[in-house]
Amino acid sequence: MLNTYSHWLSSSALLILLLGAALLAPIPASAQAAPAVKIDLDQAIQLALQHNHSLLAARSGIQQSQAEEITAAIRPNPVFTYDDLYVPITDFSSTTINQVAEFDLGAAFTWERGHKRDARVEAAKDNTIVTRTQVSDNERTLTFNVAQQFINVLLAKSTLDFARQGLDSFQKTVDISLSEYKAGAISEGDYLKIKLQLLQFQTDVSSAQLALVQALAGLHQYLGYDAVPDSYDVLGELAYKPVNLNRQDLELMAMQHRPDLLAAKQGVTLANGEYKLARANGKRDLTTAFTYTHVAGLNTGGFTASIEIPVWDRNQGEIARTNYAVGGAQQSQKAAQDQVMTDVTTAYEGLHTADQVAGLYESGYLRQAQDSRDISEYAYKRGAASLLDFLDAERSYRATELAYRQALANYMLAVEQVREAVGVRSLP
Repeated sequence: MLNTYSHWLSSSALLILLLGAALLAPIPASAQAAPAVKIDLDQAIQLALQHNHSLLAARSGIQQSQAEEITAAIRPNPVFTYDDLYVPITDFSSTTINQVAEFDLGAAFTWERGHKRDARVEAAKDNTIVTRTQVSDNERTLTFNVAQQFINVLLAKSTLDFARQGLDSFQKTVDISLSEYKAGAISEGDYLKIKLQLLQFQTDVSSAQLALVQALAGLHQYLGYDAVPDSYDVLGELAYKPVNLNRQDLELMAMQHRPDLLAAKQGVTLANGEYKLARANGKRDLTTAFTYTHVAGLNTGGFTASIEIPVWDRNQGEIARTNYAVGGAQQSQKAAQDQVMTDVTTAYEGLHTADQVAGLYESGYLRQAQDSRDISEYAYKRGAASLLDFLDAERSYRATELAYRQALANYMLAVEQVREAVGVRSLP
């Protein structure tokens, strides 16, 4: 019995050692959690252009328009006719069929006049070009939206990092103040004021965490939820990189590259093509037919031609409408040109202002706010400054840092607005 018990203990000990070794063994790389996918701005834009469902829906319009080109090029189908009369029901002799029965066999074809088919094809191709440029404009807008939301993510991440750093730093101040309060170096009122200030830092962290989650979700929507996993992250940081741009150069580039302006210009061409098609539709088509007839043993052929006489309907209403549409398209082109000029002016001036604001912080104001806060903290801890002075310097430093981050985000966004106004990613 003792040997059995000893054997059971040995087996149990061995099993425990094996389980312990298995738990302490390193986890294989394949079993570890996959690292979060990280993307930069260019990758985010490419993913959005490939996976954004709204853009993919708009792109389907190109294929639809190309299918309409096929429809426009189709010619009228020929018409086959057949009839028979006096076919015997009981007597199917050759004599009866040849002498009594009547047969008609014919084929007809409509000849389009006025170059209708050419006008249809030309108008359909012009419409495809307009659709394609409109999709390009959708891509321009989506690219800006992605860049804007990407910058919001960078701002949220930077704000969260600063909030956490501030919380850690002020927590140390609260701990030191608690020690000083217990030692009788400061009053309970001063300690409570410092501790209450900690609530603001804790609130900042919570707000920054929520802002980051919301910014990532907003960006995820533009990218498409099937493009990246839910645990994705972004690469990059808020940065001030001065750019020197000339307004006249930007306006020239915008006139050459803005897709909405190109679509408006092509819209004039399309309107002219539709007017040409309306005039062609005013021409009446000619229908010709050849008929073979068998009557009472005679085999004859006949040729007929028919054409509608345009007494009242000459398509004059559609001709007038499309003519007015040409003028409307020309006005739309001018309106698009005005919009481009306004967008470039607004974006350029916005960039200039954002550059000035970010430059002010970079020139020394940010450093001065930090020095003021450090000096006030140093003086307060040594009794040379009041608690109110220290807390006021802390609030000023915090506000300046947050405003600086917002200024960087505004500057980066202003650069993206210039890109959107010009219609290209590469600026001169």
